[in-house]
Amino acid sequence: MKQKLITEIIQGMLGTLNNAQLAKLQKVLEHTLFSKEITDTVSEDTITPNAKLLDAFLAAKRIEGCSEKSLSYYKTTIETMLAKVGKGVQTIETDDLRSYLTEYQKEKQSSKVTIDNIRRILSSFFSWLEDEDYIIKSPVRRIHKVKSALTIKETYTDENLETMRDSCEELRDLALIDMLASTGMRVGELVLLNREDINFDERECVVFGKGSKERMVYFDARAKIHLQNYLDSRTDDTPALFVSLKAPYKRLQIGGVEVRLRSLGRQLGIHKMHPHKFRRTLATMAIDKGMPIEQLQQLLGHQRIDTTLQYAMVKQSNVKIAHRKFIG
Repeated sequence: MKQKLITEIIQGMLGTLNNAQLAKLQKVLEHTLFSKEITDTVSEDTITPNAKLLDAFLAAKRIEGCSEKSLSYYKTTIETMLAKVGKGVQTIETDDLRSYLTEYQKEKQSSKVTIDNIRRILSSFFSWLEDEDYIIKSPVRRIHKVKSALTIKETYTDENLETMRDSCEELRDLALIDMLASTGMRVGELVLLNREDINFDERECVVFGKGSKERMVYFDARAKIHLQNYLDSRTDDTPALFVSLKAPYKRLQIGGVEVRLRSLGRQLGIHKMHPHKFRRTLATMAIDKGMPIEQLQQLLGHQRIDTTLQYAMVKQSNVKIAHRKFIG
């Protein structure tokens, strides 16, 4: 209890005293309190309940523009940690979180990427608590980024894309594949599109990306033709661009797209066929053909160019071609 009290006092003076003064203060406190009996008289009324603080944090993130999907992930991640640690957020220490992350990785057999995602969410939460003066210092500060191996993620080959197109039995599926392949949009952006959003003359449309940010995406002539054929074949009056194949023709959801692509992938023997792979494929093709990274960032709707640069490392052939062009 004495050491905890001393630590809290030292933390409270971090921004006021230099290192030498802090060391002197610690010695004085240890000497003064050596023979003293310390009891914890903190009233429960002075500690804000975890649930209340979590709700306030989520409300702040919502105002910042976080999607409901992200907020749900934040809430689940933080609630799981709080239940496991079993302490109030104002008394959680760095060692508590280190132990939690270590045990979580062992129990779930989680990848380093997953553990670092949890660390980032906890860091955001405790940094907010620090900024709002609920705690003195975030316990996540001393937990550094989890280093993970850089893996080369797969893309579709030209043969894969042509095989998909040739194997589509539904006009909808053909139009859907071409839209994903030529625009590089996220599947969540695709399913929100309405018919009126499509400008066929300019072969472009406006999508709502992460954080409800609008951006323009573009599709090629083949996608235009296949999309027009699909829309001309429809007899429903649903405003959604892509709908289910059977009545009552409801808007196609993300899960519906993923299930359809997985089924087609199994049928064609294409490994890991999913929507995001179209996005990586387009980015890789753009880089191979010399598209400036800043323009690709705009096309993909990335907030940080670091995210776009991950796509630039997809193919080792990029490095080989550049070496031959500029050095070899």
